[in-house]
Amino acid sequence: MEMLLMGAALAMFGLAVSCLAFGAATREEPATEKEMVKGAAVNARFFAAAPVLPVAAHNRVPIEALLLQIENHVRLEQAAAACFLESPSATVLHGRTISPLVN
Repeated sequence: MEMLLMGAALAMFGLAVSCLAFGAATREEPATEKEMVKGAAVNARFFAAAPVLPVAAHNRVPIEALLLQIENHVRLEQAAAACFLESPSATVLHGRTISPLVN
């Protein structure tokens, strides 16, 4: 009976500690007037800066090059499947292909 009461007391203590930690983590600090004015000034200039283009937009690869890579990958995968069908084994099944497009 003492073990049960000790377990219940520890469980309640753990619950109280987690409630305090959750309350401290979710509490919002009241904003001062200075912070609110600063936030309004930032929002007023929201669209002023020019958008930054991602790096991928600068380095465009021709679609023909991508299609050639995909066709080569498909050919290599089909050759690997044909090799497995000729002599099925676990080493052939789980072996890597020579395709550069490995997932």
